[in-house]
Amino acid sequence: MIFPLEQTVKFTDNIYEATVAASRRAYQMAMIKDPSIEENDGKVVSLAAKQLFNAEVQYRRIEEKK
Repeated sequence: MIFPLEQTVKFTDNIYEATVAASRRAYQMAMIKDPSIEENDGKVVSLAAKQLFNAEVQYRRIEEKK
């Protein structure tokens, strides 16, 4: 999994949450066969991370009920 290093360093939120969100986004993109994956040489996780860091895609944390 390759994250954009420059954007990762500047990221101020929880990096673990961002990693999980990027992984889930990558799965979504792979399942719908997003054409932008081929434009990114098949590197779907780094593409998903770029989308998160550039705020093209947003995520939210859902609290677990106890």
